[in-house]
Amino acid sequence: MTTLRFTKGHGTENDFVLLFDESGDVDLTPELVRYLCDRRAGIGADGVIRAVRAGALAAGGGHDARTWFMDYWNADGSTSEMCGNGARVFAAFLEREAGMELSGGLTIATRGGPRTLTALGDGRYAVGMGEFSTGDARGGFDAEVEAEGLTPARPALSVDVGNPHRVVALSSVAELDALDLTRAPRVSPAPPEGANVEFVVTRGGEVRDGVERGRVRMRVHERGSGETRSCGTGACAVAIAVRTWAGEDAPTVWDIEVPGGMVTVRILGSRTVLEGPAVLVADGEVDVSRVLTAAPA
Repeated sequence: MTTLRFTKGHGTENDFVLLFDESGDVDLTPELVRYLCDRRAGIGADGVIRAVRAGALAAGGGHDARTWFMDYWNADGSTSEMCGNGARVFAAFLEREAGMELSGGLTIATRGGPRTLTALGDGRYAVGMGEFSTGDARGGFDAEVEAEGLTPARPALSVDVGNPHRVVALSSVAELDALDLTRAPRVSPAPPEGANVEFVVTRGGEVRDGVERGRVRMRVHERGSGETRSCGTGACAVAIAVRTWAGEDAPTVWDIEVPGGMVTVRILGSRTVLEGPAVLVADGEVDVSRVLTAAPA
């Protein structure tokens, strides 16, 4: 029997199967990823995250070979540039499995570029999410989105935070709750490589410790995974979009309510920092003899 050691973890209920594979010995194929993520026939997750050194795989080219690489795969077996919630869980995983000290920050490699992970204490982590950009849009919108349960189609703003997003503003929580995201929203113009689509409702704000904070609620459909309980890059995209619509006097700190909990996004110029919890739930071994082909030594 061929077995694979794994850890199950989540960040605000965005859940992952994590593999510690420093030397890149596991042949991580789309078929294997789909099997691991299958919620009935496998372990079940929104994606797979492998902790591997950058020098052990082609995607790590351009980074120092000893840099830790977050090899992220969607549940459908496709790869993605970056996952914000996954990065926090990856941080907790590196602390435990590799003995890393993250209170001072650690820069890792991803397909979306370098990211910095920092332990905040009490199971919370911050992720430096890098540069972002928005669509070149007059009036704050440059796309249109259709979704089940939402009539008519709504305008959206393109936001790139290392992976592509389209953010849609809704008028009420009732409208947000009525969405059926079991089917992927239809985006026009169609993004060449697909996009995550976020739907957002503003919820006011507050001043805490002398800092003005905005508050919004969101739901998300992630390309390659479907609707998830949370999306870290999506939360960043939502904060950026809402502040773009509200203007420069709007808060730079946003608390984002997601079905799985709450995360905080800080907008620092042209960069964002994502803060939130990460939990390692369980460890185990899974029989992968049907799908796993060991990489050559």
